[in-house]
Amino acid sequence: MRKKSSRRHLRSSRPRAGLGGAGIKLVYALIAGLFASNVAMGLVLFWSPEVAGLLERQQTRDVSAYEDRIAQLRLEVDRLHSRQYARAGDINLQLQDLVQQQDLLSEQQQYVRTLADMASQLGLETAPAKVPGPEAALTGLPPAGVEDPIGAFAVQVERMQTETLGALVALGDAAEQSTRRILTEMNRIGLDPEIQTGTAALGGPFEPAAEGLAASAHIVAANAVVEALARYQLARDAVLEAPVHRPLAGALSISSRYGNRTDPFNGRTAYHSGIDFRAASGTDILAPGAGKVIFAGRNGGYGNMIDIQHAGGIVTRYGHLSRIEVRVGQTVEVGEVIGRVGSTGRSTGPHLHFEVRRHDQAVDPGAFLSAGRRLAELI
Repeated sequence: MRKKSSRRHLRSSRPRAGLGGAGIKLVYALIAGLFASNVAMGLVLFWSPEVAGLLERQQTRDVSAYEDRIAQLRLEVDRLHSRQYARAGDINLQLQDLVQQQDLLSEQQQYVRTLADMASQLGLETAPAKVPGPEAALTGLPPAGVEDPIGAFAVQVERMQTETLGALVALGDAAEQSTRRILTEMNRIGLDPEIQTGTAALGGPFEPAAEGLAASAHIVAANAVVEALARYQLARDAVLEAPVHRPLAGALSISSRYGNRTDPFNGRTAYHSGIDFRAASGTDILAPGAGKVIFAGRNGGYGNMIDIQHAGGIVTRYGHLSRIEVRVGQTVEVGEVIGRVGSTGRSTGPHLHFEVRRHDQAVDPGAFLSAGRRLAELI
């Protein structure tokens, strides 16, 4: 009974298995058809003009936006490069300007030293000692550790320009002060030498290689120094020519001063027109200034006498000479031997009678000799 029932069950289950396989095949077929239809529809839509144009426009917008972004990035890069180039160019210009200023500074310092040497040769003892030396020249930028090397270098250049300008001003002031002192002393004794600049051969004006406000200040100061040194040289030359120097070498021993005195021969009060200096017979008599001999010979109580004409209407006279060493018309320089001490004429013993006459009127020679001592400190 059991075998029969199992067979029935097998017969009844077979048709059901056949229907299940057909259903599955149908489902697969439907899925494949749907996929194919979708692909076909996609191809149709893709290749249709409207859809293709839409896609192309979208792609164009994307590409354009991308290209715009690239252009903006390139513009930013160019701007950065331009700033870097501009900054580099500005630094190069600053360096070039500083190098030019340094070259100008070296020329100015060399010129200051030249002027200082010239002043020293002229005997200008008051010339400023602090003059920039060769070691003061700048050799380059400060060390790399400096935060702003260009700024530090510019500060050095400016400081040294200020020092150079100060040295020029001090040198000119020293020359002007000495010139004024000379002229003051000369005016006290009635001498008024002509101090006209431009006649002394001291060289040309200071002309640096660059121009500018600082350079102009140095030009003005340097030209002022040249002018001041020229005036000082003329004043100094006037002192060397003026009759303010000693007529005898060595210490002077005065036996009779200028003015009223007791006459050595008759004991009465008499006017003494000069100063008598004790000296041994034959002692050299020196010209106290440059001039021209206008008299050389015998003249009464003066004995052997010499007259020398100097600038400003001044005549110096030398009496009682034992010997005359010059002739009329001869030009003499300061310190030149013109005769020998003696006791000729109205004299009680060997001595030099020294007179200073202005417009043929005797004046005190002591004032000239005192001025000469003070002026000797300046020349």
